[in-house]
Amino acid sequence: MATNSAAAVDLEDVQTVDLMSELLRRMKCASKPEKRLIFIGPPGSGKGTQSPVIKDEFCLCHLSTGDMLRAAVAAKTPLGVKAKEAMEKGDLVSDDLVVGIMDEAMNRPKCQKGFILDGFPRTVTQAEKLDEMLKRRGSEIDKVLNFAIDDSILEERITGRWIHPSSGRSYHTKFAPPKVPGVDDVTGEPLIQRKDDNADVLRSRLDAFHNQTEPVIQYYGQKGKLVNIPAEKPPQEVTAEVKKAVSA
Repeated sequence: MATNSAAAVDLEDVQTVDLMSELLRRMKCASKPEKRLIFIGPPGSGKGTQSPVIKDEFCLCHLSTGDMLRAAVAAKTPLGVKAKEAMEKGDLVSDDLVVGIMDEAMNRPKCQKGFILDGFPRTVTQAEKLDEMLKRRGSEIDKVLNFAIDDSILEERITGRWIHPSSGRSYHTKFAPPKVPGVDDVTGEPLIQRKDDNADVLRSRLDAFHNQTEPVIQYYGQKGKLVNIPAEKPPQEVTAEVKKAVSA
């Protein structure tokens, strides 16, 4: 009973307009078909820009391995405790542990209509473990969207990127500049450039992508689940391409 009363008190503190908007969102989502998607592509290809748009449009949850690991560690789930032990030793969290934490995350109500995986799987072994886990759940990946783009375009994109740290809003000196250089449009707070948003780090990350993750693209291509997205197009056009691919 204590849990119920606590939940009731929490709801009493929520603004009516927020409750109504959440209720309307859930009603809208009830009729949406289930979608299990993977967004794959090199750093700077636009996956992070498109994920929130598609998540909201199709009522999906966005599963990022880093966020899930942090949440599992904070919640002290059995798998989260194991992950924390590995990280404290300086070890990599095993693929089995990551897939297990992903399995837990998929039980959340907001993942009821499906999910977008971004940044996982990075290797064919991870893809195989993910497929095994989904098979145990009686489901499978529906589509893998490959954000295809030339390396030379990525360098221009990455090195011009600036971020508003607290909100995650991103800008670009050429493609999406802020109204005032170096300042967030909404809050007026200063923007930062991530330490890894430079040409040297990008080249290293691209090498890793080509060596490790391109075989994953081939893996899903052989399964007939791959859709190539022309990621060099402007964001609005990429959104249209992604929506079309997801809806098909």
